[in-house]
Amino acid sequence: MASGVRTSGSNGLILSYVFDWVIIALIAITGALFSKLTPNRRPFSPTDPNIACPYVLKEKISNSTLILVGLVAPGLITAAVCLAFAPGRTASRGMSSSLFWRRKLWEWNTAWMGLGLALATSVLLVDAMKNLFGKPRPDLLARCDPDMANLQDFVVGGFGTATSGGLLVSWQICRQTDLSILNDGFASFPSGHSSFSWAGLTYLSLFLCSKFAIAIPYLLPAVYSSTTSAPSIPNHGSESTAGDNKDFAAARTSAQSRTLRSQAAAPPTYLLVVAFIPIAAAIYISSTRFSDFYHHGFDIIFGSLMGFLLAWGSFRWYHAPIRRGAGWSWGPRSTEKAWGIGMGVQSYAAEGEWTRGSEDIEHGVGAVQARHGTSSADTEV
Repeated sequence: MASGVRTSGSNGLILSYVFDWVIIALIAITGALFSKLTPNRRPFSPTDPNIACPYVLKEKISNSTLILVGLVAPGLITAAVCLAFAPGRTASRGMSSSLFWRRKLWEWNTAWMGLGLALATSVLLVDAMKNLFGKPRPDLLARCDPDMANLQDFVVGGFGTATSGGLLVSWQICRQTDLSILNDGFASFPSGHSSFSWAGLTYLSLFLCSKFAIAIPYLLPAVYSSTTSAPSIPNHGSESTAGDNKDFAAARTSAQSRTLRSQAAAPPTYLLVVAFIPIAAAIYISSTRFSDFYHHGFDIIFGSLMGFLLAWGSFRWYHAPIRRGAGWSWGPRSTEKAWGIGMGVQSYAAEGEWTRGSEDIEHGVGAVQARHGTSSADTEV
């Protein structure tokens, strides 16, 4: 009976991760729905040179290209890395085929969940903020085609005259008949291309750094204190001299230095180049939004920073720290904590006896049965 309960708990744990995918999908769908709404249209000056740039019909990076580079490519690369390299050197010759593939699939699942969370949140925040702020793009006047002959009919604020500038007019002054082009002219902040590309490509860079141990060499705290060998302090009693102390200090420093140096080494430089390629692609995509006159500089910087932070947060949500995680993602939640833990409990990780469900996901039912001395018949509900 206990085995049946545990199997049911495992099914509930799997269902909780399916629900996680549903939430990620709903976040993305909500963001897509926001993009269909009419944005706020901030009043503008028809003589403002900052919004008088030409309207470029053919973007250097189209939406389809952005999706290909920011979503499809990271998805394929992360999947390929998980299938080709996980579980790595931890796979012993005696590891069962079931356990081997479950570990691969678990790493693949967490890789895609982190990527999906980063990109879905980016879409939601960008489209919501575009509608809320309604900031004019640098090419707004070219899109708008303002009716300058009847300027005074549309003045809503500012000081000055039609010739001297300083007047603010409403969007109704525009003679543009295509509302999709006009409304898009009030969607400058923040840059969606920048946020999306930095979210997806920064996540890919962090993922590669994790899987291939691409990090600045470092020392674990206090590791060398218990392993450092040094000559013992000479026992000369009252005859100890300053020279003896200097010799001891020099010998101890030399021994510590040798031990410290052996704790870490720089990764191959080509791996650093590999990890930087996604960042370089994100920089290029962001730059095209400025050269195509679709965004102001601050819009691009803000969008890039937002995408970077979303990538970092989503990566750490599902993966252990790059330096100390040995390339692994976090393990599954405990069966009894699959849907929440409430107060008084610190971690969602499996603890003590109730680790069956999470082990079933990552290690396979067979491995757990062997450890607990049960058979497949015992696990049937």
